[in-house]
Amino acid sequence: MADATRKIMAPVETEGTTVPEPAFVPRKRRRSKARWLVPLVLILAGAAGWYGWSTYGNETAAATVVTENPVRGDIENSVTASGLLSPIKDVDVGAQVSGQLKSLKVEIGDSVRQGQLIAEIDSASIETQIEIAEAELANLQAQMIDKTAQVVLSNANLTRQRALVASNGAAQSALDEAVAALATAEANVDALKAQIRKQQATLKDARISLGYTKIYAPMSGTIVETSAKEGQTLNANQTAPTIVTIGDLSTMTVEAEVSEADVGKLKVGMNAYFTLLGQPGKRYPGTLRQIKPTPSTENNVVLYYALFDVPNPDGNLMMNMTAQVFFVQASAENVLTIPAAAVRFDVDGTSGDVTVVTASGARETRAVETGIRNRVRVEITKGLEETDAVVVGAGSAGKAASSSRNNSRRGMPPPMF
Repeated sequence: MADATRKIMAPVETEGTTVPEPAFVPRKRRRSKARWLVPLVLILAGAAGWYGWSTYGNETAAATVVTENPVRGDIENSVTASGLLSPIKDVDVGAQVSGQLKSLKVEIGDSVRQGQLIAEIDSASIETQIEIAEAELANLQAQMIDKTAQVVLSNANLTRQRALVASNGAAQSALDEAVAALATAEANVDALKAQIRKQQATLKDARISLGYTKIYAPMSGTIVETSAKEGQTLNANQTAPTIVTIGDLSTMTVEAEVSEADVGKLKVGMNAYFTLLGQPGKRYPGTLRQIKPTPSTENNVVLYYALFDVPNPDGNLMMNMTAQVFFVQASAENVLTIPAAAVRFDVDGTSGDVTVVTASGARETRAVETGIRNRVRVEITKGLEETDAVVVGAGSAGKAASSSRNNSRRGMPPPMF
């Protein structure tokens, strides 16, 4: 006790006397500070541990896999391409004779019938040519009468000269001259006949040209383009100028551009369909009828044209619409499908295996047999049930739960394209 309460004395100066001043540090105070320091260190260590666990340990715990249940739906494997719509048949209606376009009786969008008058060209010049040809023909026919009379006269003279020569009443030279005169008269008739035939052909051609001044529709359809205007002078001597274009819009043809890598997958007669930009959910079906043998090259890319037709009774399909085309290689309805990324295919491509999460949470590898597949989904023909949880990828627990909920709500696979 004496040691515990021992004081350290320091001298204190007073008037004439030095008195020691007590100076001591109680041992209880140092013990109190140590008592508070230990809990503080423990608290800091606990906080640091909690932070590390929440930042790193929890992230590891949350790491999991994304699963999806197989679902029933439709699947198809297709060759895709882009194309344009055009009329199944169209024709450029032009002028076969030169002249001024007197009248144009149709406009773009008008429906016309085969044989309907659609335009007229001024016919005054051709009518004058017809009059000239008729007059020339009449002149030749009049000459024919004269030449025919000369033949008759020459024939009579020949008969007379033969009789005279036979009775020694005339010289043989006179008979020879009569024979030559008859032959000349007959030749003149033959030449004139040829001229008459030629003039008749000229007259016929002029009359045909007169008929060409009235232009009729060669087919029924719709006026899709007008290339000339009333009052315009048309020159048909070098090329036939186009006046209008008529298209049959009751049926449309899709010209799809298919790459050389995919054209070998196409077969004439296979099913096809297309969708439009403005109607992505509507399909227009058809059958592939032709693959043009001559390709086109654009930016060193070789493209072949595959054609199929679709009816257009309502006129909703229009020229030059852009179509997303699908040529169906294989398809199936109401089959079990899973994402293609979940399957590890064997070499033959018709079988493989998947990873399935069991009810206990364990993972197991399951062998499966596959059918139709595309870039997104694959048909499972054997090895899985709709209740199986198939591993489709890695992610967080939240993402896995969200994927599972979304899959159950859909009940159908995502779009295949």
